[in-house]
Amino acid sequence: MKKLRDITVLSLEQATVLPYLTYRLAHDGMRVIRLEHPVYGDPNRKVGDRFLPGEDTMRSYYVAINAGKEALTLNLKDPRGQELLRELLVKLDVDIFATNQLPKNYGSLGIAYDLLKETKPDLIWVGLTGFGPDSNEAAYDPILQARSGLMELTGEAGQSPQVAGIPLPDMGTSEHAYGLVMRALYQRAVTGKGSRIDLAMIDSTVSWLTQPITMAKTFGKEMTRRGNTHEFFSPVSVYPTRDSYVYMAVGNDIQWQRLLGIPGFEGLADDAYTTNAGRIAHVEALNGKISAITSRWATEDLLAALREGVIPVAKVQSVAEVCEDEVVRDKLLTSTDPKTGFTVTHAPPPYMTPYLKQQERKLSFPPRFGEHNQAIYGDLGHSDEDLEQLKSAGVI
Repeated sequence: MKKLRDITVLSLEQATVLPYLTYRLAHDGMRVIRLEHPVYGDPNRKVGDRFLPGEDTMRSYYVAINAGKEALTLNLKDPRGQELLRELLVKLDVDIFATNQLPKNYGSLGIAYDLLKETKPDLIWVGLTGFGPDSNEAAYDPILQARSGLMELTGEAGQSPQVAGIPLPDMGTSEHAYGLVMRALYQRAVTGKGSRIDLAMIDSTVSWLTQPITMAKTFGKEMTRRGNTHEFFSPVSVYPTRDSYVYMAVGNDIQWQRLLGIPGFEGLADDAYTTNAGRIAHVEALNGKISAITSRWATEDLLAALREGVIPVAKVQSVAEVCEDEVVRDKLLTSTDPKTGFTVTHAPPPYMTPYLKQQERKLSFPPRFGEHNQAIYGDLGHSDEDLEQLKSAGVI
């Protein structure tokens, strides 16, 4: 049975959904090699700010989720490129092959599961798509937010639907795929057999709609945007302070009584608000009264008072403030460019893996376009002359 650090991942990836999955796998110490077309590459390489002089394929959007990887270029529409792919699978003893290509391209690129299984019988094959292996419909994250109902649930009541602040369908699919990959690795360790994983972004995203689907389908309840309020609990919302905003969540009647015991909030005592159902029925008026109270407080004083009363509350922080939060700042990851010394800060992982601890939360710098062609193809036995010919022919 291989350790996670001995696992090799070959990923034909672009955009976000698959690069984020392989980024998470890199956090476990797996060797991740991303494959890109030798001309077009990953379009995300050219999105965002240019921060390295003269390097247009290393922009800020790309580097956020591609640290800890290696990069090859390979034209899989060329038969010689497909030969190289099979060579990589065997000679590198690849454990996982992943792609987020449209299913219609699996055959022409030589990456269909049945084809690769002939070369590497114990291969774990991962295909991430928008709407499943039988659909070739193009899908970006906001398209999934719209179709899945997520967008219908996001925004102010009576106003237009809003996209979420982060690409949840992308990230959610990546996280679901991470669990499926780990299960496949366990099954292979037990049985010695590889497997195929097909995961659609629509399935991943809709699976999060637990309450909305039960309420709509079973109880005929309309589920739509409510702004910062909650369908089932009150008071739960964003409230202004003298210098910022806080989010307060009163989840039960006991907490409500605690809130009334905090100096300044006692005026909210009203028989109509005694139960959660009553507070929901009068949510607009109640939130107006609470806002009038909280707006007289300085944020830090209000946080201290509510926490003392065991009322769940948090300041609505900027991303810059999040980076300095005491429960976050010591978990941020970094990667430093060995050529320029430029350091990129990355979001913390959901779990600090043993590998990241050993590396002191430092990953290798996001790979440049085709950066590892010479080293990896050379290790396969290809001479410099071979590689130059392959490059001239557009194969790599």
